[in-house]
Amino acid sequence: MNEVWPGRPAPLGASWDGEGVNFALYSENAEGVDLCLFDKPTAVQATAVVPIKQRTRNTWHVYLPGCSPGQLYGYRVHGPFEPMRGLRFNSAKLLVDPYAGALTGAVNWAQGSPFSYPLGHPDGDLARDDSDSSVSVP
Repeated sequence: MNEVWPGRPAPLGASWDGEGVNFALYSENAEGVDLCLFDKPTAVQATAVVPIKQRTRNTWHVYLPGCSPGQLYGYRVHGPFEPMRGLRFNSAKLLVDPYAGALTGAVNWAQGSPFSYPLGHPDGDLARDDSDSSVSVP
């Protein structure tokens, strides 16, 4: 993406206005958010990572002029991993937009778990799994 504008906090999700897309994500405790853009459903790596700098109250937002419907994306959200306080941020995991209108791609269980904790770890869900959960070729 050549241009990145601040965007607006509402509506939540990805909203196309005919000239670009506004991305807005709510997180009360996030310390940073990256918007990861993909060029095809089988992409293993993001083609662009846009750090979202603008925050209004607890909503992170950015506007990408020239972006259009059908753009594949996910979020990496940075923050504390403190399960005892209910905080389980793990930027190694690619997150789905809860307001997304459609999903594509497949989870490759051999590449990395989508869970924020390693399954079977002696500490259970209190341990952190830092394996990357990007989409990949099935």
